[in-house]
Amino acid sequence: MSNAAVVCSHDSAGGHAAARPRPATFRALGAADPPATITLDGETFRRIEILKHDSWAATAVYRSATRTAKCKFNRTQRIGPVPMRWLGRALAARERWFMDRLAGIEGTPVSLGDIRVAGDEVTTAIAHEWIDGHALAEGEHVDDWFFPQLEAILDEVHRRGVAHVDLHKRENILVDDNGRPCLIDYQISFGLPTDSRMARVLLGGVLRVLQRSDDYHLLKHRVKHRPDQVGLSLSDMQRLRPWWIRAHRCVAIPFRTFRRRLLTALGIRSKSGHAFSEAFPEVAHRRAA
Repeated sequence: MSNAAVVCSHDSAGGHAAARPRPATFRALGAADPPATITLDGETFRRIEILKHDSWAATAVYRSATRTAKCKFNRTQRIGPVPMRWLGRALAARERWFMDRLAGIEGTPVSLGDIRVAGDEVTTAIAHEWIDGHALAEGEHVDDWFFPQLEAILDEVHRRGVAHVDLHKRENILVDDNGRPCLIDYQISFGLPTDSRMARVLLGGVLRVLQRSDDYHLLKHRVKHRPDQVGLSLSDMQRLRPWWIRAHRCVAIPFRTFRRRLLTALGIRSKSGHAFSEAFPEVAHRRAA
């Protein structure tokens, strides 16, 4: 699926609004799309769908004769004269490190190793097994055991010295086809090396703060989706919000507003500024629109 092939999108009123495709500078792979064919562990996979292509990465689904994979190709597109392939390599290595660190935890992505294209390793990309299911939807009612299972997954992630960090996004919580929770996307996670006592001493406090933030966001999702299980309201969650999350919002919300206005001014999004108004929004926003 080519980005240029989609030229209209839903606006906030439910109709359609013209939207120009992102310029190459605002796409991780520039004018290119993820490769049509890749090799994983000696097996050939063909691209069947592009899930998203933003400034940081292009993510696509690939299928072989025996299995399905989700592959993320991190940024290689230059910004003006500045090369960015180094950033793509760093992002891929970082996320691969987290997947290896969390290997064996049920409900987390299973790495599929190196990606090769035409025999060459793509050091800016990562791959993991595809999970059949969907992102937790706004207002979705889940089974009684969903959040206890998700809490158990997060507890094990924390036990291994990792904070997810991006758990405030519902898109990072999947509901598989059997209704079970999965916790994905460790691109901005935080973890301490197991062999460095100095790092544990200097950064252990940071890890604990970020893990407490994970716990807060998980509780907030539970309040939204299964309030009967916790006896709290969203107004209660606002009162319980830690000071460091309040401080982060003071920076994150203005930045998000600026980014929306910039994309709107460039004609990439409609006047609503919503992600689903782009010509090629990521799949979670496409299906929610």
